[in-house]
Amino acid sequence: MNLLINIPITLVTVGIMEAFSWFIHKYLFHGPLWFIHKTHHQARHGWFELNDVFSLGFAGLSMWLMWTGHFTLDYRFWIGVGISLYGFIYFIFHDWFIHNRFKAFKTTNSYLLSIRRAHKIHHKSTEKNPSEEFGLLVASKKYFKR
Repeated sequence: MNLLINIPITLVTVGIMEAFSWFIHKYLFHGPLWFIHKTHHQARHGWFELNDVFSLGFAGLSMWLMWTGHFTLDYRFWIGVGISLYGFIYFIFHDWFIHNRFKAFKTTNSYLLSIRRAHKIHHKSTEKNPSEEFGLLVASKKYFKR
């Protein structure tokens, strides 16, 4: 395979991960897996929270795909790269920028501020329901009006 197919596979995987993450966040994390995810909606008492196990699951899937595809650099490798790239974006956007785990990310960018506003609305409730805005990179238009 060449770059003309590998780059699109990686980028499409990032897009699919955003849609998949929205779906599992809404229907699994705020559904049957709430007992784990609720730690993310509560005050953190340390560096990690139980909710971080979900990241470990995605990292494991990504590493497995990259390992199984690394011999020939086939589509599995590039899907794994896409999942890893989404994980990196998630870490930067969600943990660093939105939740300020490192307290070093300031911006005046309207897109980033809108995403932050939408996520703050999501965390307004510490309960399973009601909740809104389940995406990471995509939010309702109403948060872009300022």
